[in-house]
Amino acid sequence: MQPAQHAGAERVLDPIARTSEVLFGLIMALTFTGTISAATAGREEIRALLVGVIGCNIAWGLVDAYMFLMGALTERGHGLVTIHAVRAAASPQEAHHLIAGAVPPVVASTMTEDDFEKVRQGLLRMHGLPPKAPLTKEDWLGALAVFLLVFLSTFPVAVPFLVFSNVQLALRMSNLVAIVMLFLTGYRLARHGGYNPWLTGLSVVVLGLVLVAVTIVLGG
Repeated sequence: MQPAQHAGAERVLDPIARTSEVLFGLIMALTFTGTISAATAGREEIRALLVGVIGCNIAWGLVDAYMFLMGALTERGHGLVTIHAVRAAASPQEAHHLIAGAVPPVVASTMTEDDFEKVRQGLLRMHGLPPKAPLTKEDWLGALAVFLLVFLSTFPVAVPFLVFSNVQLALRMSNLVAIVMLFLTGYRLARHGGYNPWLTGLSVVVLGLVLVAVTIVLGG
């Protein structure tokens, strides 16, 4: 419940957060490359494609970074509100109820009345609480990391268009890179969650390709 000083860094290190940002960047890039006709596209079209991919991911990287900061500020502010509510509770039982609602249910289920009371006493002894929850250095670094995850996930998909002069070959290599990256993100996420990494990796590839197809059909 104490406003975490390293919440931003922890969220960026969260495999789910990393996977979400990378998947978003990949899907945005594939949405562009999926509209290329290998038979008719020329260097000007490819140049316009690269500009579009990079520009789109910069924009959405900034949006995601802003939402990350808002999430950090809101989460820390809610923690501060909970602390003040516990300190102002009319009875120890009311304070215990507030504490139980602020911790994960699996943790609350293991806590005894003595445990809740120790937490309440610790919160009552806290000094120097800020009137409002501020953004910390870790939050700004976290927002930067979110932006870079979205932005940099574009480049592996775009690199083949910079390396190969043959548009058809570049497109095939770009799609191959994207599929491998989709698989690896799913594989690592499964390892974190204890699921079958190969099956999850393949599922993420299929899901990513379906989302790209839907986005293209809808004119995204």
